[in-house]
Amino acid sequence: MHPHEYGLLKAAYSVNETLALLSLGRTTLYQLVKDGDLVPTKIGKKTLFAAPDIASLLNKRRQQADIAVRGV
Repeated sequence: MHPHEYGLLKAAYSVNETLALLSLGRTTLYQLVKDGDLVPTKIGKKTLFAAPDIASLLNKRRQQADIAVRGV
């Protein structure tokens, strides 16, 4: 799915915006970073997450959930 299909209208989101978008806690977000599921981008002191990366994470998790439900 395209980022716009998830309602992601900006090119990138701050840490706090990403937390709110995904309804996650900071520890979970940084675990996703550690696991390589999300890649942060630093611009100066600001940490941003690109909308396509957020959409990709959601797509990946949705596919995993579909496979688990189907028992494949």
